[in-house]
Amino acid sequence: MKKVKITVLKTTLDKELAEEYGADGLEACPMHKVGQVYYADYAKPDGF
Repeated sequence: MKKVKITVLKTTLDKELAEEYGADGLEACPMHKVGQVYYADYAKPDGF
């Protein structure tokens, strides 16, 4: 089975949408950093 390379290019937070629909204190996801690389087949990659 072929694998797909997923590279984190940018992390963002749309403050307007977060204020309207999100929980108080919502911030950009701290789990993903720019430049991180994941390899996956058809399943969710470990740590994703």
